[in-house]
Amino acid sequence: MIIDIHGHYTTAPAPLGQWRDAQVAALTDPLRAPDPAGPAIGDDEIRESIETNQLRLMDERGVDVTVFSPRASFMAHHIGDFAASAAWARICNDLCHRVSELYPDRFVPGAMLPQSPGVDPATVVPEIERAVLELGAVTVNLNPDPSGGHWTAPPLTDRSWYPVWEKLVELDVPAMVHVSTSCNPAFHTTGAHYLNADTTAFMQLLAGDLFADFPELRLVIPHGGGAVPYHWGRFRGLAQALGRPEPEESLLRNVFFDTCVYHQPGIDLLLEVMPVENVLFASEMVGAVRGIDPRTGHHFDDTRRYVEKAGLTPEDLAAVEERNARRVYPRLDARLAAQGR
Repeated sequence: MIIDIHGHYTTAPAPLGQWRDAQVAALTDPLRAPDPAGPAIGDDEIRESIETNQLRLMDERGVDVTVFSPRASFMAHHIGDFAASAAWARICNDLCHRVSELYPDRFVPGAMLPQSPGVDPATVVPEIERAVLELGAVTVNLNPDPSGGHWTAPPLTDRSWYPVWEKLVELDVPAMVHVSTSCNPAFHTTGAHYLNADTTAFMQLLAGDLFADFPELRLVIPHGGGAVPYHWGRFRGLAQALGRPEPEESLLRNVFFDTCVYHQPGIDLLLEVMPVENVLFASEMVGAVRGIDPRTGHHFDDTRRYVEKAGLTPEDLAAVEERNARRVYPRLDARLAAQGR
């Protein structure tokens, strides 16, 4: 089985975006507020949006299951207040749950959180519980920078985050550390802000003692870990200079990386530097990079091609494409096992 742990509903039907536009407009003109029950989206609209996009590509590329969460750039936690984010998260999470109900063998839900700049992170705990226990989410996307590129939030090791980590450990659910849209013109959303955040989150973890307090917490850093594999020597050297243990000892029991890296040398480097047990297959399609590479004739985000040409043994390849995901996402494993897979 091939499990893609990083998919977003980037092709959601138009009424979802229209509802969000009305919600944002209502921040200054309450008369434009949308129906609090959410947009009217029929099952056939969902099927059309999925079958012509993600499901078609999964079939073409031989991907069996995708962990499917709301569109990352749509989270936009910097817009509005906590109440706005809470309503938006509920609607987006419900929609991904509906996808998983329509295609239970192909999509497994993940969830976004109702974060808001300057708001206590503990306020997201009820939505974590609802998403996991009621909607069947097997992971959550956690934004280390709700301000949208201005980095006003404390580091992930700060005690203000502890109620979130406690709930994730209690529910045995990992978090993917994933930012949203950048409202800072210095940082392009997908080309800079995403990769900056991946690198920043890892450095925050390296400089702190989070996993001493939460030894069972599991965090996935997407997009191949940003600069982490490429600059592994720098991080090892900084750990030494800070009096920290080797990153392999202090972090790699709890931190994992996906394969959303869109060229062969990048995947080769990731799999050479990182232990195989810390790498999980992912593509993030249909996502930030949707074009065809003129040098290969294949889509940039067809990451299975790169992984399977990286020279892994059959056992290691199976670990990257399936077994690691089932270990890091135990609720995903339980769902698949209940289906006889």
